Amino acid sequence: MAAAQGHFSDHSNSAEDKGSAEASAEPDAVPHAFRQAVEALRSARLRPELEIEPTRPPQRLAPHAYALEAAVVDGDDDLADGRLVLLHEPAGHDAWHGTFRMVTLVRAELEPEMAADPLLPEVCWSWLTGALEARGLSYGEPSGTVTRAGSHYFGGLADRRPATQIEIRASWTPREGQGGVPDAAAHLAAWCDLLCQVAGLPPSTAGPADNATGVVSLPQRRGPQQA
Repeated sequence: MAAAQGHFSDHSNSAEDKGSAEASAEPDAVPHAFRQAVEALRSARLRPELEIEPTRPPQRLAPHAYALEAAVVDGDDDLADGRLVLLHEPAGHDAWHGTFRMVTLVRAELEPEMAADPLLPEVCWSWLTGALEARGLSYGEPSGTVTRAGSHYFGGLADRRPATQIEIRASWTPREGQGGVPDAAAHLAAWCDLLCQVAGLPPSTAGPADNATGVVSLPQRRGPQQA
């Protein structure tokens, strides 16, 4: 199993902070609820097909932020990749209706016949909400986009096959539990379920909630091109 290890970043007092994922503020400057949520992300145990590591978080979306990037790997191929960001605004945020926000990007390259499905964007969005609900997670204010983009190659690149990429950008407000702390590890696990599903992997059998998804994964595909 992969573990989401690493140090969390805090930018509430970051006049001299360069934004490195290894940088952190003084302990007293980090809210206890945020620290607990980040530690839950760092200690989460995930599917072995996932490679996950901390990355530089955004600096202007919220006073406190922590980010992870992950890829679903099959041999030398990346079947899907993505980024998950945990934001925290201790004073609360009107648009979030809470003090925490999850923000994500998931992308994968599709076979042309799958990319032609007119219902694909709606299906991909339902995979996100279904992954959260399958793990019994309560959330609010979901929003996002599903984009598919096709590339055709010409001239010196004409020998390449046409490629289509699906991209899911989304955010939601996790319900806060005791002490104002969301179940960050469960939200990470749900996000990883989505990432694996977009990659075409069968559902995990690691927990009882995995059997409740009731959705079909995309077939195996080529890994996404580098951005």
